[in-house]
Amino acid sequence: MGIFSHWSSVSAACPESLCHPELSCLFPRGVMAMTWNDSCFTALTEKFIQRSGPDRGTDELAQTLNDYLCDILEEMLIFGGDIFKFAGDAVLVLWRAPAQELAKTISLVLQCSRQIQRKYGNRDTHVGQKVRLKIGISAGPMDLLLVGDRRRQYFLICGQALDELREAEELANAGEVILSATSWELCEQHRLRTRRLEDKRAVKVTGMDRMSSSECQDALRKLVQHPRSRHLEGEGAMRPALPLPSGPNAHDMLSKYISEAALRKLDDRVPLDLFSELRPVTSLFVQLQLTAGINTVATHTVVHDASRMMLEILCPHKGEINKIVLFDKGCAFLCVFGLGGEKLPYESIHALQSAIQIFNSCSTMLMKTEAVSVAVTSGTVFCGVTGHPLRHEYTVIGQKVNLAARMMVHYPGLVSCDAVTYASSRLPPYYFKELPERKMKGLSHPGTVYQYVGITEKSIFGMGLAKKRSEYAPLLGREKEIDLFGSCLKAYEDLGQRHILAFEGTMGSGKSHLLTELAYLGQAAGHRVVAMELLEVNVRQSFCAIRTLMARALGLQDCEQCGARQRTLQTALRGTIEESSFCLLNDIFLVEFPVSDKVREMRGIERKKELHSTWAKVLEKTIGGEFGIFVIDNAHFIDPASWSIMSPVLRNVSYFMVMSLAPGYARTEGFCKAAADNTTSQKITYLRLDELKPSAVVQTVCQNLRVDSISRDLARFLIQRSSGIPYYCKELLGCLLCNDMLLLRTRRRAEKAEDNWESLITSAVEASPLAATSSSSAGNDGRVCIIRPDVNPENTVLPTTLKEIALAQLDRIKPLKQTVLKFAAVIGPVFTTQLLSHILPDGMRHKMNCLLDMLVSDNILKWLKTTEVPEDVRDPTKGPGTSRQAERGVERPSPSKKTTERQSGVLVFCVPLLREAAYELWPERQRVALHRKCAAFLERHAHKCKSCGQGDFVAFHRFTVTSTRKGGSSQGPAEQGDPHSWEALVLAGEQLKRDRTHGPEGALQQQQAFLEEDFGVAGWFLAKSEQTAELPSKTNRKHSGTCSCECKAIVESVLVPLARHYVAMGDAARAFYYLLESAAAYLHVSNSYVALMKLNEAEVLRNSLEKKANVIARFEEATFFSLKGEVCWRMGHVKLAKKMLREALSLLGRQFPRTSTGAFVKSRVEKLPCATYVARRASSLPQEARRKRLAWLLRQSRCLSLLEHLFSLEGTSSGQTFCLLAARMKANTDRAVDSYQAADSCHR
Repeated sequence: MGIFSHWSSVSAACPESLCHPELSCLFPRGVMAMTWNDSCFTALTEKFIQRSGPDRGTDELAQTLNDYLCDILEEMLIFGGDIFKFAGDAVLVLWRAPAQELAKTISLVLQCSRQIQRKYGNRDTHVGQKVRLKIGISAGPMDLLLVGDRRRQYFLICGQALDELREAEELANAGEVILSATSWELCEQHRLRTRRLEDKRAVKVTGMDRMSSSECQDALRKLVQHPRSRHLEGEGAMRPALPLPSGPNAHDMLSKYISEAALRKLDDRVPLDLFSELRPVTSLFVQLQLTAGINTVATHTVVHDASRMMLEILCPHKGEINKIVLFDKGCAFLCVFGLGGEKLPYESIHALQSAIQIFNSCSTMLMKTEAVSVAVTSGTVFCGVTGHPLRHEYTVIGQKVNLAARMMVHYPGLVSCDAVTYASSRLPPYYFKELPERKMKGLSHPGTVYQYVGITEKSIFGMGLAKKRSEYAPLLGREKEIDLFGSCLKAYEDLGQRHILAFEGTMGSGKSHLLTELAYLGQAAGHRVVAMELLEVNVRQSFCAIRTLMARALGLQDCEQCGARQRTLQTALRGTIEESSFCLLNDIFLVEFPVSDKVREMRGIERKKELHSTWAKVLEKTIGGEFGIFVIDNAHFIDPASWSIMSPVLRNVSYFMVMSLAPGYARTEGFCKAAADNTTSQKITYLRLDELKPSAVVQTVCQNLRVDSISRDLARFLIQRSSGIPYYCKELLGCLLCNDMLLLRTRRRAEKAEDNWESLITSAVEASPLAATSSSSAGNDGRVCIIRPDVNPENTVLPTTLKEIALAQLDRIKPLKQTVLKFAAVIGPVFTTQLLSHILPDGMRHKMNCLLDMLVSDNILKWLKTTEVPEDVRDPTKGPGTSRQAERGVERPSPSKKTTERQSGVLVFCVPLLREAAYELWPERQRVALHRKCAAFLERHAHKCKSCGQGDFVAFHRFTVTSTRKGGSSQGPAEQGDPHSWEALVLAGEQLKRDRTHGPEGALQQQQAFLEEDFGVAGWFLAKSEQTAELPSKTNRKHSGTCSCECKAIVESVLVPLARHYVAMGDAARAFYYLLESAAAYLHVSNSYVALMKLNEAEVLRNSLEKKANVIARFEEATFFSLKGEVCWRMGHVKLAKKMLREALSLLGRQFPRTSTGAFVKSRVEKLPCATYVARRASSLPQEARRKRLAWLLRQSRCLSLLEHLFSLEGTSSGQTFCLLAARMKANTDRAVDSYQAADSCHR
């Protein structure tokens, strides 16, 4: 992106008056128009959410409004308007004109407005609600107000013209244009046909004599604009904001008016069309009710002071003011937390803390303000660019934004929050108060609304450990930590020396549960335990930690009245501090001891010194007075004021303290250094919590579900996604349960299951469950938990809690690196650089390798090395590697290498949740376009490997389905992908296969290794091993037995992803096609279990399409049943296999009889000569039709070959009859195949 292009992007985010300040002196007079959506924006949002869910509905809403708005704004730009401000579904547009030209300008604006109403005044949406416009127009004096601080500025407009514009807009109905009283007086009335409104001076415009083209051009030339203007291509319209502003500080000047999230992307040269994201954010609306009759100067002062206070409060919490809007009785501020690059852990707490600070500050410090109302909501919204490419703003759109705006109005004079914010803050209930339900326009089910009251008396004394110990079983997976606690406690009991046991762990690592368990064990051993939990909100509250610790140690949490607390303090501290000093405890413990003369006479530093001395004595008495265990959860949130008193006291008293810490905090680093220091290391034991081992994850899941065992697919899903972090595992499991994706059942013992497809799927899943290997499973009656056969857990949306944690990590990297990561996330957990380069925009490809290396150094990605390829997927004829890439290895490049010259490579996401979070940021339209690009690239490689003939896994499959052929999958070998891409895909496929079959490193080591080869997952599938001999077939494949070729890798890296891409695109026919190809490929490489799972996915997809006609072709249906028949045969279900194969043949036009009589008649028919006719017909068909017919014949031959083999095993006369019939039918089919192949060879 060049300098001019960058400046164009910056200036397009601002109105003309800000880009060229010299125009502000000409600002006092002009014409304003406001377009407004009359369809109730909130109700429209609700419709989208109800139809498509919160995430996709928000995306569809934003896209619909943006497309609509873009059309309207283009008309306004054509007519010379300056798009001044966006406000939800309203747009404020200015036409600045000299006083003598106002009449002509009003006519120009009216012609523009009527044209907009004619073209776009009524538009349908696919949710059944129309979008309709109403337009108000006013003219007259106006004032430009600039507010904010030195870093961030905001622009507003006020004055008589704006007041009249609001009145005109309120008087307008859908499809109408209303002129304000002043604009009616100033306009060319002879042109207009109007209707008076009852008891109003404003008028409704019903018609006008159109201005000629020359009149319009003359009026445009006389508008007050910058002399250098840019024209919309082909329209002759002007956008004066695009010329480069002059002056050395031009960039800094404009940057102040642009959202920080957008500015970061602009400065990092992220393309504008990649700005938009679907993000979970927290929205905060503030409404200031101003005094009636307030003038412009006072309004400016109030809004300016309020914005400065808010910016000062929001900045430490990574929040920002996105929009300021003036209305008739006040001013509203939209603040947002969690925009791109600004996501923080505990975001809801940051927002609530900011809300109460803003409420208190504005209520007490602002003049001319009657009331302050604040509302906070959390949820997924559209964060991105709205408007026109030449004039737009970065904003947020969504149901939760609308809800905050409604709550701000319906719950005035307090801080309100929605149920999601209440839950996600994880603050104790006493921080909130439930509010009465109120009806809100456009919102059918707003949910429970709470008042956030902040710090209360109960929150001061009642902060014990929040986690509750399970009453069923002990904490699993933390045996090492529990043993360490026991040894440290014993040493303290024996020696009596102080000791701190500190556990460091990331968010979700189970620190709180561990401390709860240790507190329980300490109490069980007969010790007094004083436990407390600190919150993120406490770190900014002076003396919060020391007050809570002392209050809980002294038992003040049980004293509800002030007098009871005073008596408790006097009893416990008599002799420790002087009577005259008890009054120094008033503020900290909310008591009312009389102020002594000694304290009253103290001033300044002396009083502060005495205060600290008194608190230190109380703390020393509290901690060192008697033996006990002190437990502090989240000790990194100890506030600095408390630590200044605690630190010297802790060096001089004997105590035993257990605490948890999180990385990235100054307090954590201090303890870590102290533990490493030789002088203090004996007093501190510091241990970092590791991830849970896979066996512990399995045991914990079994404990939570109260089951004996879980299926391997469920175990693998939870182990890989959670990375061994307990909280992640808990949330993922909760998500599966909430979406009804799990089945709990009692394991069947030697009972015969029904012989149908559903029973086969269930039996396969249950065939090899993972035992809990723990006493936690005792008494569960052999219950097993499996994933429902009709769902795919890979398609589950990431829980919001985990998405926010992942986004907080993603937002630590620069926008351009994050953009590359988002593109890679669309491809999958393993991706090749060639495919990534294919889907990246042209302007980013030259930076790709450099950005990838940075992401590798950040431990977000890692380069894949071919030395990790296991022996069982290598071709023994090629030595240790499978390609030239394997010979040299794909190594992580050193900084000195020229990474831009790298031709190919394969990378893996280190943390699966980061990939999923990055993927879910994409808006739907862009996501589908990227999936389409990925599919186009992969289809060039969707075939067998070179040693297997490079054909389709279902022979000639591509020629049978028109839609797939159009998609680009019909290339011949000469048109297929380059060898470097193939090598990289093979390497990627080998990694994907390892991840699928073996799970993470060391996973499931205590259980039998989970291998899916040799036709099944357990010996149960090999009960009839004599039936699994490979069928002789010259038409289907070269290899017999286990296939030691590259097809194993290609099915993982090409065919399976292709099915996923087409599902994401909504193309069910192609998704079904590649699911069949995947199933056939897994059978080709002798992996019947995964073939079964892929056919099950195809079954679910097929069932979802039953109401839609002709989505799946007849040949696809036949292939589906034939593959099911082959899987059933390989798994020992002979009867079911015959049923499926007969159904396939029926769909292929070759009925196979069910009775002996039918078999006799059919055998006579098959003896009739037809070779000459077949050969003549084959030679007369075009090549494409011949190959399509070949596919049908080869599929028939395969089915007949299987039936011949199955009936030959029966050993009965009936079986022999059907076997001979199948052989005869197959022989005839093979002769037809030979004829078509010969004809095809002759015409090449």
